[in-house]
Amino acid sequence: MSDKKALLTVDGIDGAIEMPVLSGTLGPEVVDVSSLTGKGLFTYDPGFVSTAACESKITFIDGAKGQLLHRGYPIEQLAEQSDYLETCYLLMNGELPDAKQKKEYVDTILSHTMVHESLVSFFKGFRYDAHPMAMMCGVVGALASFYHDSLDINNPEHREISAHRLIAKMPTLAAMCFKHSNGQPFMYPDNSRSYSENFLHMMFGNPCESSRIDPIVAKAMDIIFLLHADHEQNASTSTVRLAGSSGANPFACISSGIAALWGPAHGGANEAVLNMLQEIGDESRIDEFVKRAKDKNDPFRLMGFGHRVYKNFDPRSRVMQGICDEVLGAMGVEHDPLLKIARKLEKIALEDDYFVEKKLYPNVDFYSGIIMKAIGIPTDMFTVIFATGRTAGWIAHWNEMISNPYRIGRPRQLYTGYTQRDYIPLDQR
Repeated sequence: MSDKKALLTVDGIDGAIEMPVLSGTLGPEVVDVSSLTGKGLFTYDPGFVSTAACESKITFIDGAKGQLLHRGYPIEQLAEQSDYLETCYLLMNGELPDAKQKKEYVDTILSHTMVHESLVSFFKGFRYDAHPMAMMCGVVGALASFYHDSLDINNPEHREISAHRLIAKMPTLAAMCFKHSNGQPFMYPDNSRSYSENFLHMMFGNPCESSRIDPIVAKAMDIIFLLHADHEQNASTSTVRLAGSSGANPFACISSGIAALWGPAHGGANEAVLNMLQEIGDESRIDEFVKRAKDKNDPFRLMGFGHRVYKNFDPRSRVMQGICDEVLGAMGVEHDPLLKIARKLEKIALEDDYFVEKKLYPNVDFYSGIIMKAIGIPTDMFTVIFATGRTAGWIAHWNEMISNPYRIGRPRQLYTGYTQRDYIPLDQR
C-alpha cells in the first residue's frame, strides 16, 4: 500500500477531498474513492472499466504486454509444463503442489466425478433441443439441493469440499448435456483416466464398447481447460463475486457465473468464430469478407481476432496455435472446408499490414473453436467447455472473497428518471 494521496476538488464542496492511493504488486495504482459517499458523491464508471471492486492475489493481466500470470506463473509455462488439475490447485491454494499434494488432490477430484442419480431426472425435464448452457445453469444450481451437509460458507472445510465437488462434477454434467441433446445414454466417469481424457470418454463413448481417446486430443482438451481456468475480474467472475457477497451458496454462485458466461459478448466468442467461418462458406470469398472487415461502415467483423483486454498478442493463443496443428494432424481433418478457411484467415491476420498495425492477432477463441470443431464438439457446446474450465477460477475467487472481510456488493447509479410526482387516478388519465 502507499501513503500517497489523490486530491479532488469539486464545486460546492468546501476544500479538497483527500483519498488514499493504493499500490499493488503489479499494475496501475488505485485511488480509494470510498470516502466520497460521506460527501454525498459517487463515481460514474459504466461497465466498471476503471474501477477496482476487490483486492485479489490470484491472477494478473497486463494487456499492453500480452501477459497473463496465475499466482505469478506465466500462462505459457503452465500450459507447457503443468496440467489443468495442478493449475486448479495453484489457483485455489496459492502455490504449486509437491508430488504428494498433487497426487492427493488429483485422487480427491477423481473421487468426486459421479453425480447423484436423481440428476438424471433433471435432464429428462429438458427438451431434447434445449441449449446446453440452459441445462448447465439449471443442474449446477441444483447441486446445492444434494449437499446440505457442507454448505456453511464460513467453514473453510466446507468451502474446500464444495470446490472439489464443482471442479470434479463439471465435466460429468457437461457430457450429460451433450448426451441428452443427442438422445444417447449417459456415460459414467472412468476414474482410471485423466481428468480431460475422462471428459472425452463421457462425451464420445458409449456403453456398447470401450472408448479409446487419442492422447494428443486428450492433451489438447486439458490445455483448453487450463487456458480458460481464470482471467481475472471479467464479467462472469465479477458476477460470481457479486452473488457470493450476498452469502449465497457456492453452487448458486457458479450457476450465476455460467449465466453471465452464456452471453455472446463473453463466452460465445469461439462459437461466433465457427458461425463466421460458415458465413464465409468458401475460400474464394475470403478476400470479400476481409475487405468488409476493413470497412468501418460495414457491420461485419472478423471474429476471433484481437481482444478487448490484450492490446498485443493474446499469450494463450500462442499456445493454442501449436496445439491446433497437432490436433488437425491427429484427426486427419486438414482438408475440412471450414478449417481451410480458418487457416487462410490466420495467415492473412499474421501478415496483412492492416491487421498487424492494429494488432488484430488471432486470439484464444479463434484456435479453440477450430480445435473443438476438429475434435467433433458441436458449436453450442463450446461455451459449456469454457464454463467447465473456468469453474476453477470462479471458485478460487469466490473462496478468496469469503476467506477475507467483505461487504455485500451494492453498485450505485446516476438516476435520470422522473423527479417525484403525484399519482393520477385511472379515470383522470
